[in-house]
Amino acid sequence: MANSNEEKLTEELLKKYYDLSTEKKEIEKDLNQIKKQIHSYLDEQFGEEEKGEVKIGKYKVQRTIRSSIKYDDEKTIQKLEDLNLEDFILQVKLPDTEKLESAMKLDLVNEDEFSGCKKEKRSRAITVKELSL
Repeated sequence: MANSNEEKLTEELLKKYYDLSTEKKEIEKDLNQIKKQIHSYLDEQFGEEEKGEVKIGKYKVQRTIRSSIKYDDEKTIQKLEDLNLEDFILQVKLPDTEKLESAMKLDLVNEDEFSGCKKEKRSRAITVKELSL
């Protein structure tokens, strides 16, 4: 709800939002292009996927390499079962919400029974477009 202390929504404000949004897209495009160029240079100097640091004038660019490991679920479970290490496998109970929704649509399950189980996630988005008048 708007109160009297809040700034009014004006065409000028929408124009500023539109212009800044357009400028942001161009800046992000430029940044991504420059980032590729920097990575390419560092690849040549230190090798791909290698950390490195270069000083040019009053600027320093540093590349760090982050690494994370994720196990392939299917292969890992199979290997654990092959080695009789079932204790290392989690038994996770999750509702099959697709089946539940389908059953509700077919009136096989009473939707009211699950009214307290649903969580709605909402997000707000603003889109401003320039109109051709």
